[in-house]
Amino acid sequence: MVPAKPPALGMILKGFPRISETFISNEILLLEKAGFQIHIFSMRRPRESFSHSSVKNIRASVDYLPETLLVPLPRFLYHNLLLAGQIPTIYRHVLKSAFLRFRQTRKLATIKHFLQAGYLVHKFLPEQNVVHLHAHFAHSPASVASFTSQLSGLPFSFTAHAKDIYTSDPKHLGDKIDRSEFVVTCTEHNKEYLAGIANSKKTPIYRIYHGIDTKLFNNRKEITPPETPYRLLTVARITRKKGIPTVLKAIRLLCDEGFPIEHILIGDGDERKSVLALMKDLKLDNISQWLGTLPHVKVLAHYRQSDLFVIGCEIAPNGDRDGIPNVILESMAMGVPVVSTHVSAIPEVIADKASGLLVPPHAPEEMAEAIKRLLTDFELRKRVIESARTRVMEKFDNRLLIRNLASVFAKKIPAFSHLSSS
Repeated sequence: MVPAKPPALGMILKGFPRISETFISNEILLLEKAGFQIHIFSMRRPRESFSHSSVKNIRASVDYLPETLLVPLPRFLYHNLLLAGQIPTIYRHVLKSAFLRFRQTRKLATIKHFLQAGYLVHKFLPEQNVVHLHAHFAHSPASVASFTSQLSGLPFSFTAHAKDIYTSDPKHLGDKIDRSEFVVTCTEHNKEYLAGIANSKKTPIYRIYHGIDTKLFNNRKEITPPETPYRLLTVARITRKKGIPTVLKAIRLLCDEGFPIEHILIGDGDERKSVLALMKDLKLDNISQWLGTLPHVKVLAHYRQSDLFVIGCEIAPNGDRDGIPNVILESMAMGVPVVSTHVSAIPEVIADKASGLLVPPHAPEEMAEAIKRLLTDFELRKRVIESARTRVMEKFDNRLLIRNLASVFAKKIPAFSHLSSS
């Protein structure tokens, strides 16, 4: 007799592991330490050639779904047809709802998500003892989780973050909220928006900050006035919502004043070519250096060497925006003061002139003045560094915040009711 597997929480992720989603791998690792058995269903295989060291400590098994629609179509059809033979009435009902959704969206992704769900239910769920499904991100992963829930009878929930919230159709997102057991989101700003678009208003929505590993991001060096040339750092995916052009324009203004600065840009993304072209147009070749994507150990070294962190977050034309970028929390914990913008939930972590400086988005002149001020006003700088570090340690330590998430899972999922937040 093979012993029965313990009850597992099925995590549906867009990709695993992903360098830009360390907060998810940290969450999984901390939940495992709290006693949760987790099984990961990933919609994509890793795209980077390396991963952060924390991923290696995760014990969860990982199953990968076919990523595209056409090439793996025979595999999709094989498992979906067998599943349809096992549960014909349920399968027809869910297929009908998927088709109706496709008629509304006209997106093949809807069909792919349905087929991925059928594939998951027939190929991976048997004998895994998954008792609940939880998706990270409200768009594709939550769609797969919703279809999987309808086909399998398992309840589902999801965590909504940033882009997945504000670039989703409000009606469709509201429908997902209504079908789920509960929703988790990472900022108060997000929670208010999600509560406003939910239809029934019955689904609980919990605000739980991600937080960061304050043991890893912790630099207790003495606060002293920075020396010239001042070292500026930006760590971000190079996408529209990060406002990197605003940062570069602010740097150009400072250079024109003869202000001595160096700038490091770490990250990659869809806007890389245009950002690097702007860097060249602004004649910042000898001032701003792009290093691409780096692992944590190398990013930490740059935090330690930097005098200021700057990021120009904005709302993209398609509505995409940040919640609270983890890099802001990391900088604050490392004793690197932050200049950012009044966008989304950033004011939930940075109190202007207390734990950092905030300026309007698309305002390079004001950003340049804020940068100059935090580099040259030592009393303000010292006060901001101390306040920011204290705030992160007290309010954004992921080891403390995971207790809140564990409590939600223990409260809402009967199989985990024996697991407390302690």
